[in-house]
Amino acid sequence: MSQTCGRQLLRLLEAYGVDTAFGIPGVHTIELYRALGESPIRHVTPRHEQGAGFMADGYARASGKPAACFIITGPGMTNIATAMGQALADSVPMLVISSVNRRDTLGRGQGRLHELPSQQQTLAGVSVFSHTLHDPAALPELLARAFATFHGARPGPVHIEIPIDLFDAPVPEHLPRPIEVFPPAPAPAAIARAAEWLRRAERPLLLLGGGCVAAPEAAHALVERLQAPTLTTINAKGVLGQDHPQDLGATASLPPARRLAAEADVILALGTELGETDYDLVFDEGFRLGGRLIRVDIDPQQLGRNQDADLALVADAGETLDALLQALPESRRDDGRATAVREALALAEDPELAPYVPLYATLRATLPEAILVGDSTGPVYAGNFLASLPAPRRWFNAATGYGTLGYGLPAALGAALACPERPVVALVGDGGLQFVIGELATARDLNQPVAVVIWNNQGHDEIRRYMAMHEVPRLGVDQTAPDFAGLASAYACRYRTAGNPASLGDALAHLGVEDSPLLIEVDATAWMAASQ
Repeated sequence: MSQTCGRQLLRLLEAYGVDTAFGIPGVHTIELYRALGESPIRHVTPRHEQGAGFMADGYARASGKPAACFIITGPGMTNIATAMGQALADSVPMLVISSVNRRDTLGRGQGRLHELPSQQQTLAGVSVFSHTLHDPAALPELLARAFATFHGARPGPVHIEIPIDLFDAPVPEHLPRPIEVFPPAPAPAAIARAAEWLRRAERPLLLLGGGCVAAPEAAHALVERLQAPTLTTINAKGVLGQDHPQDLGATASLPPARRLAAEADVILALGTELGETDYDLVFDEGFRLGGRLIRVDIDPQQLGRNQDADLALVADAGETLDALLQALPESRRDDGRATAVREALALAEDPELAPYVPLYATLRATLPEAILVGDSTGPVYAGNFLASLPAPRRWFNAATGYGTLGYGLPAALGAALACPERPVVALVGDGGLQFVIGELATARDLNQPVAVVIWNNQGHDEIRRYMAMHEVPRLGVDQTAPDFAGLASAYACRYRTAGNPASLGDALAHLGVEDSPLLIEVDATAWMAASQ
């Protein structure tokens, strides 16, 4: 059997540890699928290319490993662009392999099937890099660049497009050896200065971002060593374990946490972009740091954005945590600041959050080891403040970063494929689910017992409330929800209803009884009334 570019691609992906690909075949990817049929890589077919991207995103967030997406030319790529935008905003590794028209036709505007003026330029804005393969001999180099980005730099989507006349082009039989990439370690002089500042600090504060999720033990140890209040981003939830006394969660937008940040004399920010959707959810740019800022990021460009650093380290967060632990052998005493802020926050008593407290108590009691994957919907916004997870990679959603709708269900399917030993719950609204409702068929194809908890408030309630707050006429937000019981039957999924914590807990308890998706429709009005 001759070695073709398509076959070499699959063999290289196997060598780099890719075991799952999401995609919808088309006439432009037939030769790629010929090679895929000879490969052990698992293929999953979503109902829309956006679903493929969201599934790959959820797979990577749950496992820490990138998956591949195999996407056709033109509309396939514009369909997946939204999912790539979400992954780019949240630094999620994703390898998108697409077809593109023949090399001799590119850029000529001849009206070819799926033709764009420049598909590569169209996707460059939602990827770390986008590259057109012109010579099949360059494929190993391109994949080496992609995986060096995933493992040694700030990750995100990488797009490689292959002209349809190259998939069956001959290449040498020899398979180049994949490169092994280690992330950058912090400079010893910078660690010494950071340690000195932290040692002398009277009111230290830690800000932990998604860059820390691969090093939870070191993050936990440093927080214990410093006994410092810690704010985590949404993507860093669980990095300190459940209910850690210094963990104030993703509350940086709330007044007590903001006062804490403003009064801190030394702040250590690790693996966080200090962006709006984690630190300024009220959109008033009111998060301010008053003390010396030590900032650590794997991306040097990020070190100059959002907040001015006094000491900036281009380094991997985990490597930096380990180095700081060696440089700070002595433990500090707890000064009680975290406890005081937690009491001032009083999250469970906040009228906006209180109705959702029983929801997360029920999820925790019924499925304590679950991965919770959310869309942009009210319960998820509340959960970003309320949920406490036993480990990282158990909570992620689209209510951060790019902020798309339709993320929850397909990303939950990706997480379930990555971690089949854990229960997975998708938290979605009736409006957001309708963006990707066809992926219920994918869930059924996979025989995945994923719980899809649908918060049904007949439309886009978050926008309704925002309109009311700003005295905007209520237009375009009151949409009739479908008959979810009928949809569940049509897609051969299980179906339950819930209007209070007891009925939700009973429904969730049946999740693992059968290998099929479980739709749980929550009447939002009834739930809110029961929570009064």
